Amino acid sequence: MKMTSRIFPSNLTFLNKLKNHNDRDWFHANKEEFQEEQAMVTAFAEALLQDLNTHDVIETPSGAKSVYRIYRDTRFSKDKTPYKTHWSGSFKRSGKHRRGGYYFHIEPGNTFIGGGFWGPNANDLKLIREDFSFDVAPMRKILNDTAFISTFKTLQGEQLKTSPKGFDANDEAIDLLRYKQFLLLKKFSDEEVLSPDFLKEAGQTFKNMRPFLDYMSEVLCTDINGLDA
Repeated sequence: MKMTSRIFPSNLTFLNKLKNHNDRDWFHANKEEFQEEQAMVTAFAEALLQDLNTHDVIETPSGAKSVYRIYRDTRFSKDKTPYKTHWSGSFKRSGKHRRGGYYFHIEPGNTFIGGGFWGPNANDLKLIREDFSFDVAPMRKILNDTAFISTFKTLQGEQLKTSPKGFDANDEAIDLLRYKQFLLLKKFSDEEVLSPDFLKEAGQTFKNMRPFLDYMSEVLCTDINGLDA
C-alpha cells in the first residue's frame, strides 16, 4: 500500500466508483478498498497537520482525528444516499485566542482548501461588525494584499441582502457588514490535486490565511483597549 503523504489517482477513482454505486451492498463488498484509500488520505492529512504546526498551534491531535467519516447523516435530508463522495477534514486552532479553523475537501472536479468562520454566533457577528464599522482599514489591507488576492481572490460566505440591524446602509464597510460567514477558499483542478506538489500548495494556502485569522481572533478575543474580552 502506498503511504506517502500525497493524493493518488486511486483516491479519486474510488470516489467516482462510490458515486456510481452509492449503496450499502456495494460499499460493504468494497470495504477493504475503501479502507486502503482512506489510509492514504489520512496520511496526507497527517502531513498537512505537521506542516500547520510549523506556523500555527493546532488542537486537532492527529491526521486521523481530522478526517471526517464517509457516512452521510440522512435524517433531515431528501437525499438518502448513505455515503459522501468526497474526502474531507478539518483542523481546529488551539486555545481561546486562536479563532477560526482550516478545512480540506478532496473531490473529483471540486477540490478546495478552505478556512475561516463557517457559523459565527450572534455575539461574534456583532463584535466583527462593530470592528469593521469602527475602522475597516485593517481588514481592507488584508483583503487587498497581493498574496491574499492571488490565493483566495476575495472573501466568501453567505451574506444578508440588506444592511444588518443596527448598522447604517451607507456605512463605508457595508459590503463587509452584510457577511454572515467569513470564508477563504482556493480551488484546485484534479491535475493539481494529483501533483506531488499538492501538499506544499495546500499548506501554503493554509499559511496565507494567517493574517486574516489572526486579525479576526484579535477582534473576537480582546476589547477596545486590546485586553482580554
